This record gives sequence, C-alpha cells and structure tokens, in this order.
Amino acid sequence: MVLQDLGIRKKLNYNKLIFHPNFKKIINEISSLKIKLPTNPTDLDLDFNLFNYPPDGKILYKIEEENNYDLNPYKGQKICENKLINAYDESIIKFKGLEGVGYLTSHSLILQGKDDYIPSTFITFYFYTKSKYLSDKSEYIKYTEDDPEIQSKYDYIEDRSKFLLENVPDNSVLFIDGPLVGKQMTDQTIDLNDNLRKKNVIPIFFVKNSDSNLVTEYTSSLKGRFNSDMHWSYKTLKQGQRTSLYKYTDKNSREKAKIFCYIKPFDVSPVRVEIDVNTYVLNKDSFNNFFDLIYYLLLVQGDLKNPQLRTIAIAEKFARSTLSLINFIQLMKDLGITPTMNQERFG
Repeated sequence: MVLQDLGIRKKLNYNKLIFHPNFKKIINEISSLKIKLPTNPTDLDLDFNLFNYPPDGKILYKIEEENNYDLNPYKGQKICENKLINAYDESIIKFKGLEGVGYLTSHSLILQGKDDYIPSTFITFYFYTKSKYLSDKSEYIKYTEDDPEIQSKYDYIEDRSKFLLENVPDNSVLFIDGPLVGKQMTDQTIDLNDNLRKKNVIPIFFVKNSDSNLVTEYTSSLKGRFNSDMHWSYKTLKQGQRTSLYKYTDKNSREKAKIFCYIKPFDVSPVRVEIDVNTYVLNKDSFNNFFDLIYYLLLVQGDLKNPQLRTIAIAEKFARSTLSLINFIQLMKDLGITPTMNQERFG
C-alpha cells in the first residue's frame, strides 16, 4: 500500500521509539542498590511458539469439506497492495545474577508500505528478586515468590497489549508472532484480540516449530500415525497448500476457542495460522484471501530453512537493532552488569 498517497504517515504517528515511563528509574535503583550480575549468566530460551495447547478438555472438528486447498500468491500480492498490514515481534535480553533477574524487551510494530517498512518500538526493563529486603528498599524492583520468569511474562503481555492497542491503526491486518491459544497467557491474548477487533483490526497469529498434536490426537483416522500435527501436515500437504480449517474449543472455558490451519510454503515443516472465531465469522466470505496473503508474504521472505512472514521478519530485525542502537549494553557495563547476548523469544 502506498502510504504517501493515503496520508497515513502523519495520521498514524509511526516511526517512533518509546521508553517505558519507569525505564530510567529502574536502572537508577539497580545502580543505587549496587546490584551486580555475573559475567557468565545462564541463558534461558523462552518461546511461546513451543508451548502446547491447554491440558483441559478439548472439542475439535473440521469446518471445511476438502482436506487440502491450493494457495494463490498472485491474489495475495493484490491484497498486500490494497490493505494496511502490520506485524508485531519482540526481542528480549535476560540478565541473571545473584540478586535477581532482569529482562530488557524491545516491542516492535511494523507498518508495511509499498516501498518501505515504518517501525514503532517500545522499550521496557524489569528487574525481579526474591529478596524482600531489596524490594522493600526500592520502588520499582519487583518482589516475586514464584519463578521470576512467570512474572516477567505477565508484564510482557500487559506491555504488548497496551502498545498494540495504542499504535495499531484501525481497519488494518495485524500479524502476531505466537499463538492465540496456548498454555500460558491465553486469557490476556484473547482480551487483546477482542479489543483489537473493536478497532476493526484483523489479528492473525502465526506459529512455527510447534509440537502440538491436537489434530492427530483427536482425529481417529490419524491417531497413532504421526508424531505431531506438523508431521501430519508436512506429509499431507504439497508446497503451496493449506489444510482444511479446524475449530478448537476448550470445553472448560468456551472463550478459549480458535480457527486454525497449517500452511506448507516450502519443502520444510509447515506453519500454523490461528484466528479468533469471531474474527473468522465476521470475515468468513473473504478469509481465504488472507491465506493467499500469508503464502505470498512467506514466498517474499523466501527463507527455505525457517519459514517466516516477511513483515514479521522485518519487525524482528527492528526489535533487535533497536536494542543495539540505544547502547543498553554499555549502560549495563557501566553499572557493573554484563548481559547475556542471547536474543530470547516470547513470540
């Protein structure tokens, strides 16, 4: 879409870098309390894409007659030229020390134009400790009795929701890296999805590297034949095809529902696409166009080893680049903190 012709740039106020209001205050407290982190911290690989479906009771059924559907990238290109398209991804650096754990997060939202990509980035930093003594002496260092990783996810998802709701333009498509329904953060993600829909935004969730076996476990003809849904869809699909759509509902919580399918862009493991049931119902007559759009963006990115939507891949690059641009690493070193340079993914 030609953003200049639509006057979108000024109206949407993109191309900005936002710091959390407490960012500097947290850094100053760490310094004043003389908190130091080790030079060789432990890496932690977090990825919501790897989480399975909730363990509660499930209802699954196929909502289309055919098994496989051909995708048309030329139709996808047309949609790409006539829709406002956004993508979200993040980059996270973890700092682990004796006193606690810190998480630096770069939230990245990209608006896709015809010739360029316009970023908005939100930077947050949180420090968690199990030391009541340290937290009582500070205002912004967070005390937690549980694993700090758990609390960090709640803060992450809250920040993500606020950032997206304030910055995603109305009447647009938003690709989000990660699942709509998963073991953790499901309720918060569903709330985000519902609030985005009030802005007439179509959120589409994109999942790679999943070990889920929802289809193969609850389809009698497939049970026991395949290691996972990815295994099944890889064997079933030809390149440029998607599976039929399935509806998943958690019978213990009817709000936890979604429509999903698998897409095989190349001769590698397929990807899963998830959408909210209400979003699908509102756009049912035209939703096949969005699968063509997804296929087109996968081809444009052209990563044969790690299929990714072009717009999400750009969002990830901006997220990582922003962390290096703000020179946070030097700031940590000045405070006696040496970070783990492992880019962690919540997806």
